[in-house]
Amino acid sequence: MDGTRLCLFADVPDGGARVVDGTDERVPIVIVRRGEQVWAYANRCPHFSVPLDFEPGEVLCYREQVLMCAHHSALFRFEDGHCIEGPCAGANLDAIRVAVDSGVWIVLKQ
Repeated sequence: MDGTRLCLFADVPDGGARVVDGTDERVPIVIVRRGEQVWAYANRCPHFSVPLDFEPGEVLCYREQVLMCAHHSALFRFEDGHCIEGPCAGANLDAIRVAVDSGVWIVLKQ
């Protein structure tokens, strides 16, 4: 599969998240996983454009269903990045297209 390797699939905890460096000077990327599914978003909350993580690389996940912004407690669904609660309710995280290559690597889709 063509694409830039971001991290190993196994490095993203099931029901959790991992922050990886972006490419082409983009903001870091938050990769979330539930089972065999992965999604990725720019590490930037739509409310004031702050990172989702307070401590670098540590993004909070609640009940293996939502990401939580550490700054304003906004909650974003794993599957579409839609904010379901918080000061930016109704907004969305910026999605980044990723795929799992051979069950081993998470890659940035071209």
